[in-house]
Amino acid sequence: MTSKYTPLCWAEKACATMMNDYAPAALPPEGRWHYHQGVFLSGMKMIWEKTGNSKYLDYIQGYVDSLVQADGSFEYRDTELDSIQAGVLLFDLYKNSGEQKYKIAADTLINFLTHWKKNPVGGFWHKEIYPNQMWLDGLYMAGPFAVQYGKEFNRPELFDLVVGQAELMIQQTKDPRTGLLYHAWDQSREAVWADPETGLSPEFWGRSLGWIGAALVDILDYLPANHSRRNRLVELLTEFVAAIAKFQDQETGMWYQVVDKGSRPDNWLEHSCSCLYVYAIAKAVRKGYIGEGYRAVAEKGFAGITAMAEMDESGRVTIPEICIGTGVGDYDHYVARPRSQNDLHGVGAFLFACAEMIG
Repeated sequence: MTSKYTPLCWAEKACATMMNDYAPAALPPEGRWHYHQGVFLSGMKMIWEKTGNSKYLDYIQGYVDSLVQADGSFEYRDTELDSIQAGVLLFDLYKNSGEQKYKIAADTLINFLTHWKKNPVGGFWHKEIYPNQMWLDGLYMAGPFAVQYGKEFNRPELFDLVVGQAELMIQQTKDPRTGLLYHAWDQSREAVWADPETGLSPEFWGRSLGWIGAALVDILDYLPANHSRRNRLVELLTEFVAAIAKFQDQETGMWYQVVDKGSRPDNWLEHSCSCLYVYAIAKAVRKGYIGEGYRAVAEKGFAGITAMAEMDESGRVTIPEICIGTGVGDYDHYVARPRSQNDLHGVGAFLFACAEMIG
């Protein structure tokens, strides 16, 4: 079923809803440099790029300026990759204003990343409290920022760093039967969830896979056309899309919280992962990385996410069925996770999907 609203209408009304609910500095978790705000504002940045409406960039700047001081200093948690993602907001602000504080803040984050802890085979730890563990989420939290930094400021070694992380993570987590990626891998095999032989977590969590898809298409935006491993990254993206498409719910067009177990009665259709898949697939088609035949998958997915979303008579948008976030666990753990409405990474993912469906 096709929505009566255009993708641009959905996107602008979703932005207006959140802008009415929160001053930029009050976006939750308030007063923190965090990927929740970063993901939502990344989506808003896409709508700014589509419309040219300065109110969106002004709102983004309001968040950044509430935390980044005039000398470029700011507080962030230097114990987790999650702290890096919001760095993608700094580049346009620096280009548009010329203010050095944005460049200094970006320098701070790239220095943090390049000195971050790695496991013995060179994979970034997800957090300091999770030694030697690689989580799928981490590629999105750090990868797009690092390759954009590399392009903007002539740091080509960052391209190799990010591509190496992507290849390692996918190599270690890929299931040969389904082509899906397990949520996490612990090289030390010490985590409670880790398989004693492989170190893999037991399930395919929806949003973690969504982060991989979004990371790959975004990394390719900044990876040089002549990079020696660019074609390999396109191959990995192609394989990812082929695997994900097989698990699309044929009735709704959406995807499940635990991706491969849609037949279980306690599993549920999760909005944010469905949005991220639509984004990755639609963008991959538009960029020519995958065949035009996948456009129908993205269109069906977009119809599903807009059918589940709500817009009232005043234009207020409600995005439901968003997993609030999770650690790594078993099937029961994932399906029992609380669900929220208008969670920032849920609305952000929705804006990603809308932006790509605008065309």
